[in-house]
Amino acid sequence: MKLPITDPAHPAIALVGRILLALIFVVSGFGKVMNYGGTAAYMASAGLPMVGLLLPLTIAVELGGGLLIAFGLFTRPVAIIVFLFLIPVSLAFHHFWDVPAAQAMTQQIQFMKNVAIMGGMLMLAFAGPGSLSMDARRAR
Repeated sequence: MKLPITDPAHPAIALVGRILLALIFVVSGFGKVMNYGGTAAYMASAGLPMVGLLLPLTIAVELGGGLLIAFGLFTRPVAIIVFLFLIPVSLAFHHFWDVPAAQAMTQQIQFMKNVAIMGGMLMLAFAGPGSLSMDARRAR
């Protein structure tokens, strides 16, 4: 017997999944806004150039993109943008192959977390946001 809530086509499943996927970006982006100077210093210490440009772009992708995904607005293109954003972020901040052994496992876990999120973003870009979304409402 199939329960209605377990049906993959159930709108609530897509809504909850989208919100959970977006939550890490909303929280991270908000944290960067609240600790702008510290985040800029951290990015500079990691050797990133043009922090004055990259930090606002990062906040836009994380906070703005996270909120857009949570609400299901422009979901497919935003999911692709977040997917692409995670490639350089993962390589720049979680290079587990090039850190002291004591940090390697933590960085590998963080890298693989990003890889898993990238998979979620590709699925979201392919499947779309579901019927409980601003995109679906705009399409009606």
